[in-house]
Amino acid sequence: MVVTSPVIVWFRQDFRQADNAALTAAVKTGAPIFCVHILDEAVKQDAARWWLGRALDLFDADLRQAGGALHVFRGPAIRVLPVLVAATGARAVFWNRRYDPDGREADTRLKALLKEGGTSVHSFPGALLHEPWTIRTRAGQPYHVFGAYWRAACQAGHERPPLPAPARMTFAMPDRSGLPPMVEAGAIGQEMSATGWTDGLADMWQPDEASAQENLAQFLDGALDDYARDRDFAARPATSGLSPFLRWGHITPAQVRQAAAAQPASGGLAKFMAELGWREFAWSVLFAQPDLASRNLRPEFDAMPWRKDPDAVRAWQRGRTGYPLVDAGMRQLWRTGWMHNRVRMVVASFLVKHLLIDWREGERWFAHTLVDYDPASNGMNWQWVAGTGVEAAPFFRMMNPLIQSRKFDPSGAYIREWVPELARLPDAQIHTPWLAGGISGYPAPIVVHEAARERALSAWRALRGTAEGGGDNSG
Repeated sequence: MVVTSPVIVWFRQDFRQADNAALTAAVKTGAPIFCVHILDEAVKQDAARWWLGRALDLFDADLRQAGGALHVFRGPAIRVLPVLVAATGARAVFWNRRYDPDGREADTRLKALLKEGGTSVHSFPGALLHEPWTIRTRAGQPYHVFGAYWRAACQAGHERPPLPAPARMTFAMPDRSGLPPMVEAGAIGQEMSATGWTDGLADMWQPDEASAQENLAQFLDGALDDYARDRDFAARPATSGLSPFLRWGHITPAQVRQAAAAQPASGGLAKFMAELGWREFAWSVLFAQPDLASRNLRPEFDAMPWRKDPDAVRAWQRGRTGYPLVDAGMRQLWRTGWMHNRVRMVVASFLVKHLLIDWREGERWFAHTLVDYDPASNGMNWQWVAGTGVEAAPFFRMMNPLIQSRKFDPSGAYIREWVPELARLPDAQIHTPWLAGGISGYPAPIVVHEAARERALSAWRALRGTAEGGGDNSG
């Protein structure tokens, strides 16, 4: 009897069968595949851990329907993966590439270690339309302006069609006695939930490949046509809801692009594709600036006189600022692990400019609470709002939460959903409840807009050493 050595497919942020280059290549070898995930404690943020735990359980269930299983191990990958190779006699390891600084470093070390031991390693793209080092200026430098980046990316071509799911897979089921201890299937999600708040995330999300495809189909069928017009209105079902599915690899941008491009002519397609492009741009920035989440990319902001105000930060985190749109967004985040994109900008601007709190405080809170957290988009977007990063909004551009509220939630429907204390107020008063004499149980504004604006501009002028550019762009 001939025993065929297996190959290992190491799943990390790619919990799907379709358009999975590592899985497809492993299946093509003809060897039985051993599907693994390694819990190496790299994911510490609560919402992300909840998503990962549920995703592992559901992906294991998907593989079991195909005749296999996802084998989950615990420990540093640099130690666990070589043990798995030795225990199974695997002749090769396949994975899809990671682009965050820690992931890149770990994969480089592992690849060298495995190759040194005689095991071949095959890595593949899949998380992006363009790998982060590929779109460069004529001088070979990273782009700092999104428009120029996206034009170059669109002109670059090299667009591969997404791969179908393997029609048939042969799985390896090694003797467990020779393997490190495994985490029992079906129990991972419960283990990785954070008691006290992540239980509510299950009401909003089903972290698997089928749900990703369903979200995409619903969006293309009902919202794409009006996407450019409606996407900023917080109460309208005008966004795709795909961000966590893209983040965790339940769906790929190539799949999204192909499905969107196949739709009849739509006025929203270009804007929707540009949003995918912004995600690509963020990863190219992180690749060039690995400390994106911790360092001002514009060093003059290192001297910014940020305030220390734990009470104000706590009020912002819990949706108790007294500004209804800000509070609705922060409560939506706490309840669902997600927030509407326009509202993300408003709440971020409020923290950084109205409260004059270091943007890194907000970046860390979003990292803790977002199911779609990734270090590229989160870090770049916070620096964009704060005026400290690439193509950033000027610091003096303050989003007025009252103007934003009246413009993008005119009926107050979004506020009523997430701030029920205000639900009975008429449309004309719901944006400024303090003018209605105050509402029992709802706080007064923790800061007055005009005073906060002047404080922020004064700090910015002091930073620059000049009063230039103090115009109020506070819409």
